[in-house]
Amino acid sequence: MAFDRKLLEIVACPICKGKLLYKPEDNALICRFDRLSYPIKDNIPVLLETEATPLTLDQIEALK
Repeated sequence: MAFDRKLLEIVACPICKGKLLYKPEDNALICRFDRLSYPIKDNIPVLLETEATPLTLDQIEALK
């Protein structure tokens, strides 16, 4: 079972409460504002700041 994209309508960044972008090739949810990548493990988003990976400006620009 793959990540359910309908979840994107209800989940939000736990820090800024903004929308998240799904990046299937990394199996992650991205917050552009906070420049964080939240992993998806066993098809469940791990929306914990301690589990997030910081992204560079170049990585964020590549998403556009």
